[in-house]
Amino acid sequence: MVEFDLPSFTEEFVARIPAQRLKINELLVAGKIHSYSLSLDRSRLWCIINADTEIDVLDIIDEFPLKDFMYSTIHPLMFSNGVAFKIPAFSLN
Repeated sequence: MVEFDLPSFTEEFVARIPAQRLKINELLVAGKIHSYSLSLDRSRLWCIINADTEIDVLDIIDEFPLKDFMYSTIHPLMFSNGVAFKIPAFSLN
């Protein structure tokens, strides 16, 4: 799990949020990220990243458009349970 401390929102930070959201969605679909959560006061993010090593985690964080604005702390997890969403199979009947 990666915990990010966020700065005060500047114009430059806010301008990169759409690109950050696109990248996070891409990583979620690819299975590299399992969850992405923002605190109510918008001062902290938590992200469950699926990686084998800390270097792999850092490589994924390096893809974030907001990486230069956030301070991250990596907390290795034994496991993380979550809700699995399954889409039913499509039937032509």
